[in-house]
Amino acid sequence: MPAPVLIDLKFNPEGVARILKTAFADRGSINLADPATKGRDLSGIDYALLWKPDADLFERAPDLKVIFSGGAGVDSFMNLPGLPDVPIVRFVDRSLTTRMSEWVVMQCLMHLREQHKHDLHQRERTWGKLIPPEAAEITVGVMGLGVLGQDALRKLKVMGFNVIGWSRTRKNLDGVETFDSAELDTFLAKTDFLVGLLPLTPETTGFYNARLFAKLRQGGALGKPVFINAGRGRSQVQPDIVSAIESGMLGGASLDVFEVEPLPAEDPLWSLENVFITPHDAAVSEESALFRHVDTQISRFERGEALQFVVDRQAGY
Repeated sequence: MPAPVLIDLKFNPEGVARILKTAFADRGSINLADPATKGRDLSGIDYALLWKPDADLFERAPDLKVIFSGGAGVDSFMNLPGLPDVPIVRFVDRSLTTRMSEWVVMQCLMHLREQHKHDLHQRERTWGKLIPPEAAEITVGVMGLGVLGQDALRKLKVMGFNVIGWSRTRKNLDGVETFDSAELDTFLAKTDFLVGLLPLTPETTGFYNARLFAKLRQGGALGKPVFINAGRGRSQVQPDIVSAIESGMLGGASLDVFEVEPLPAEDPLWSLENVFITPHDAAVSEESALFRHVDTQISRFERGEALQFVVDRQAGY
């Protein structure tokens, strides 16, 4: 029988355990969330599926051939000691992509229609009509043009928004003006709603900061730009977001990711007007789809076919 798949996922332990009862039927699995696996010899294991794994995982499992991430990003284990020189595969799935685009479109629409004002009027029992601009009057700039970013652009465009995109190296997308790293300032100057979907790398750590917010377009259809981030929490400088909103540099924000999670109760972001907060659930990895994805990639690998969605180690994503 083939060696089991090693599982070290630090989310939804009950759901993971339940679905693992029927997943990987031909090879089985070792779920490190199960106390019975403590101290188990992990040598001889070929494949590992990881999200925020134990710090000594790679020392305990020295024979890995492929590592699979439990999410779209891989930053949760890239800096762990002993990371082996083997292919690392990101999770790419229709459901995850759709969920992320739903969240991005929802946040853009809520800011377009000034939903925070309706929420305030409802609490005050005030019949306060608003006359917001149309989507076509707003330019949404998406940073990060991988699978998630490209799908978000397509769906924002369907809703009528003017859309542009930015990535480290230029992407050629039909019907979308795109920019590269040398054109960052030009991209920002055209952007009313900035959507962050960048992976976390040394270059993107602290990327969304006061200097960047100051370069966004002022005086657009809503007056002030908006920052929307569902990429990685450590890519944003949260005190700068607070200061930018309090000073009027930003008109609002939508945040699904944070430097510290859960977001501490005393954090000022909770109480800021026109800030929508969600608890890192914009695009939750659905376990059944995740395990099917891993099973498919293992089958490809063992047939001698190329793995899909392999991380570029040099780029970090």
